[in-house]
Amino acid sequence: MSTATPRRRRMSRAERERQMLDVAEAVFAEQGYRSTSMDEIADRCGVSKPMLYEYFGSKDGLFHASMARSKAELYDVTQKAMAGATDPRDILWRGMLAYFEFVDSHSDGFVTLLSEPLNVPADSGDLVEETRQQQSALITGVLKSFAPDAPDATLQAFTEIIIGGCERLALWRTRHPDAMSVEEAAGHMTEFCWQGLSPYLP
Repeated sequence: MSTATPRRRRMSRAERERQMLDVAEAVFAEQGYRSTSMDEIADRCGVSKPMLYEYFGSKDGLFHASMARSKAELYDVTQKAMAGATDPRDILWRGMLAYFEFVDSHSDGFVTLLSEPLNVPADSGDLVEETRQQQSALITGVLKSFAPDAPDATLQAFTEIIIGGCERLALWRTRHPDAMSVEEAAGHMTEFCWQGLSPYLP
């Protein structure tokens, strides 16, 4: 008696694109942008190289799509984390924690992007800055909500300090993974910001 082999379910376009981006992010992190080949990514995905080009156009296009997805995911996780806060200090804590947890889950790619800017596509810096500006708008809005009397220039200055400080601390943590937990990193940044903003708090 023969047993029919079950047919493998065909991936939808969205599922296939998600798989390609997952694999591409991992390979870019392992090998660096310059050393990564589309053949390697296609092989790991189990698809043809022409299919990769059909979806993303080029290796640059694939890298940019991966970055764009990370940008959207970072905004989503930080916004949702802060939405569940109960008071201003909790807003800071939740936002910081979400950021450091996100970086931990994308640590290899994060290090490559920030520490090897010359080894990624030339216009990737624009995408990094777009991500910073996205987070800047989110952070400034949050700070304004619980420090309404602070001058706009002060809020913008603190926003830039938070973004720069978080990036540097996150980068340091990826190089010293056992030195500090995500909770400790979030706690340090929260305390730093809270003390600095205290003169403007109601």
